[in-house]
Amino acid sequence: MLSRVANSIYWLNRYIERAENIARFSDVNFNMSLDMPIGMVQQWEPLIMTSGDRDLFFERYGEVTPENVIRFLTFDEEYPNSILSCLNSARENARSVREIISSEIWEQVNAFYHFVQDASKSTQVINWPSFFRRVKQESHLYVGIANVTMTHNEGWHFGQMGRFLERADKTTRILDVKYFILLPSARDIGSTLDELQWAALLRSASAYEMYRKQDLQRINPTAVAKFLLLDPAFPRSIRFCIHQAERSLQRITGTPKGTWCNPAERYLGKLRSDLDYLIIDEVIESGLHEFLDGLQSRISAVDDCIFDLFFELKAME
Repeated sequence: MLSRVANSIYWLNRYIERAENIARFSDVNFNMSLDMPIGMVQQWEPLIMTSGDRDLFFERYGEVTPENVIRFLTFDEEYPNSILSCLNSARENARSVREIISSEIWEQVNAFYHFVQDASKSTQVINWPSFFRRVKQESHLYVGIANVTMTHNEGWHFGQMGRFLERADKTTRILDVKYFILLPSARDIGSTLDELQWAALLRSASAYEMYRKQDLQRINPTAVAKFLLLDPAFPRSIRFCIHQAERSLQRITGTPKGTWCNPAERYLGKLRSDLDYLIIDEVIESGLHEFLDGLQSRISAVDDCIFDLFFELKAME
């Protein structure tokens, strides 16, 4: 497969997943605000801090207000990680590989983009929880269409790898939203408000029901962190995502399981192995935020290795 094509399919899926996950961690704030006591100030800056683009936000908007944060994360065409920008990039990547993907995939990406673009131009007041729910649904529809209309060959596995690496990264950021929201009010740790916020975080990751079905009757911060980090079967846990990304990488390279032949496989295999043997109590004791920061750096390093291995070859074709 041409590296140009592989790169486009990889990023098509990353951008769709990124748009969905921006909606998810924005939804965290809305869900938490519903449970906050009357008179308690909503916190919007954590959403900017977890995006990693705090400096850019203040350069463009200057002041943290609900309106500014929402505009920045959803419809800002000059911010490359806004939902609208992600879908524009996904659409351009899909357009460049229309001969590879199915017509149904293209139609869904195009419809998804126009839904968000139309919302950005609407003069009516937007129901944000409903909007974010629709973004998540459109992303799910895309994944379903891709899975049933595209041959599960090398190209499909590049898409899978991109999706799961993006999802793993954004799950770390969704968890980090809770850390930043607690920063100014550590006295609330262990309170009813704290429990409500952890429950809202689970819901934002579509994890609340699955968490409860594991006979976990109480919302315990350590148990929540363990579920989202290390559960081997939940499709949004970081461990599950890394396993799936490694599986697709091995299908692309043809490397037998358990052997590493290039830096991308070594980095990803080491990360997967570390998560397999990780003890959540050690993570909490050493600092969840610090661990998540390190995890984000390691996922980024895997992405760099994948670029060097597959996509940098474009100039040689």
